[in-house]
Amino acid sequence: MSEEKKVNSFLENLKKKAKEQKQYGGETKIVEAKMDVRDCPNCGAGRAQQDGLTHCAYCGFEFLSVKLTDGIYVKKEDNSQ
Repeated sequence: MSEEKKVNSFLENLKKKAKEQKQYGGETKIVEAKMDVRDCPNCGAGRAQQDGLTHCAYCGFEFLSVKLTDGIYVKKEDNSQ
């Protein structure tokens, strides 16, 4: 086998492997661009919608009021002693 045939077969094998290999991380999903934004109902200021954000940074309006109650494993502390 000549040297040129060895090089050509090596290059053909590389090209074949490159075409057959799968994309790292899986297939790319095409998703329409969007923004998660809410406006404050009190002052109209825009804010990024984040989990756990409870008050408007501009006017202090309370978006969520969370009250902790006794759970199965976690109990409220009684500091009235």
